[in-house]
Amino acid sequence: MTDHDLAAQVSPPFELLLKVFLPFAGGFFLSYLYRTVNAIISPDLVREFSLGPNELGLLTSAYFLTFAIFQLPLGILLDRYGPRRVNAGLLMLAGTGAAMFGLSQSLGGLIAARALIGLGVSGCLMSSIKAFTLWFPLNRLATLNGWLMSVGGLGALCASMPAEALLRVTDWHNVFLLLSALTFAASGAIFLIVPERTVEGSPQTLMASLRSVPPILRNASFWKWGLLLIAGQSVFMSLHGLWIVPWLKDRAGLGRDEIGVHLLVIAVGMIVGATIWGSAADWLVRFRIDAVKVLLAGTGAFLITLALLALGVTSGTLLLLFALTVFAQVLPLVYSMVAKEFPLEMSGRVTSTLNCILFLGAFAVQWGTGLIIGLWQAEAGRYAASGYSTAFGACFALTLAPFLYLLFSARTSKP
Repeated sequence: MTDHDLAAQVSPPFELLLKVFLPFAGGFFLSYLYRTVNAIISPDLVREFSLGPNELGLLTSAYFLTFAIFQLPLGILLDRYGPRRVNAGLLMLAGTGAAMFGLSQSLGGLIAARALIGLGVSGCLMSSIKAFTLWFPLNRLATLNGWLMSVGGLGALCASMPAEALLRVTDWHNVFLLLSALTFAASGAIFLIVPERTVEGSPQTLMASLRSVPPILRNASFWKWGLLLIAGQSVFMSLHGLWIVPWLKDRAGLGRDEIGVHLLVIAVGMIVGATIWGSAADWLVRFRIDAVKVLLAGTGAFLITLALLALGVTSGTLLLLFALTVFAQVLPLVYSMVAKEFPLEMSGRVTSTLNCILFLGAFAVQWGTGLIIGLWQAEAGRYAASGYSTAFGACFALTLAPFLYLLFSARTSKP
């Protein structure tokens, strides 16, 4: 009898959902909320701390930097200490960072707090997947991971209209103090409710893990597929996590209420896109339409909507941003494509390496977007249209290059 069969017999599925899935899903919900909440409070931060676009970009992107750096040692810690203790401990750091953010009175304090939040939530996804692997049968993992992604979308949703509604009755300082309390509660729930389970075997050392990275980076297939994910997701996370809100305010002329509606639509688009693309790819295989064609078609549509943003189109923004978000969710198909290029025993290290580079890219793109926008002088408290067009155009070019490379490679590889 396998461990998965034993787990299914020891606890009914519903009890496992309560004791394992829900606590970890709560942490993942908060990680997405933290990733995107700075967008809705960005006008307050700019006004209170007199931030320029480069400073605003650096502040918000600090989350991605620490998140990325911790991806490689994270896997080792999960193997050695288990997802329960690792994620609970990291969320304590996130809660501390949120409290620091709410109490900060300087840009330096905000950046340090934001970086600590990124570090604290860096293990929410991988620890959840690790826990599901330990406690649930293998034939339920795909469903559970899909549910987990939907919970992340709900976190992004709560960073839209619900956050905007909360800001009507209190300020962003208290919002972060509330988030801090919720994060400490999530940490406690994981540590106290989730059962402990150990796996036999010697965990990999840090040096052994680091030695496995160069062969991955030297693999041409890793970059052939990975560059599109890194570029496209970095651009989407940069826009969704920050820059789309100033753009809606400055270029589309929308108020906070309308911006909240737009962020809600983006969050719905994330849930819809995450739900349909994987299923669509699997379904189309029956008609001999492989996942590569699905990836290229979806990314092409993503590029078209991104080009419209760069060209300054400000009509139909709800539909435009919904489309941008839905099509962006096709990019995670790359994970399975990259994994197929490596032995099964390397899949975890390949994913962690790809995630590390992806979040470093998100840090660079989000901060870089602010640096480009800042090249033009703001007028009447609004960033210049030329700055947005140039920055969004750079995001378009960044995504277009690996898309064309993959498109050309797909055509030349046909028999």
